[in-house]
Amino acid sequence: MAGPSGRPDPNASAKLRLDKWLWQARFFKSRGLAADVIEAGSVRVNGTRVTRPGRDVAEGDTLTFPQGSRIRLVRITALGQRRGPATEAQGLYVDLDPQTGADPLE
Repeated sequence: MAGPSGRPDPNASAKLRLDKWLWQARFFKSRGLAADVIEAGSVRVNGTRVTRPGRDVAEGDTLTFPQGSRIRLVRITALGQRRGPATEAQGLYVDLDPQTGADPLE
């Protein structure tokens, strides 16, 4: 992040646009689809409803959003540099949804 002088600020935390992060983490096939879901007000960042695709997110933020017929709950663990393969994308977040874990009754 650039400071007032135009030089990078070493104290600034790394951030990334929400629509770009959702696309890089492979939750949506395009940034446009991610932006549509965000603009519809269907995404929450740390429990707060967001309607701007350009909203910055950082490591440690928790996202809640619909994906298909599911509601996803994930915590950002890393900001991607690119949209890589699925195995790389899975390293960008921790899935907090108890439905995806093992069934405790089995």
